[in-house]
Amino acid sequence: MKIHEAFTYLRVRNAPAAIAFYTAAFGAREKLRLTEPSGRVGHAELDFGGTTIMVSEEYPEMGILGPASLGGTSFSVHLHVDDADAAVARAVEAGATVVRPLRDQFYGERSGAVRDPFGHDWLIGHEIEKVSPEEMQRRYDELMRSS
Repeated sequence: MKIHEAFTYLRVRNAPAAIAFYTAAFGAREKLRLTEPSGRVGHAELDFGGTTIMVSEEYPEMGILGPASLGGTSFSVHLHVDDADAAVARAVEAGATVVRPLRDQFYGERSGAVRDPFGHDWLIGHEIEKVSPEEMQRRYDELMRSS
């Protein structure tokens, strides 16, 4: 078996509002939307700078639930951008809340985290220095000792 791609698939309440948010907050471009006669979005594809993220409504009747129904999310999406400060500011302006403020990280990135209005967490960062895996481990070990 050969894997050709892997996609993140976000399940949300009110997919049209989520699509509008992702467009405003992150500059995503809508590629495709399949809408039921009832108006429920069964599937949408958004282009995040060359990476596709898929979005659908919740389908409780099929066990497909989003963070609002589950009481939170167990994962986050990481956006690697050219200016994390500007990206976080744009997301907050569009309605996200800061979960972890931006700061310079031991692994060579300036990053922070926001939660979108639909309950998904987004890590947003940009590179500030190249760090080898060995140096990253050394710094991580040091961080864990001081915690």
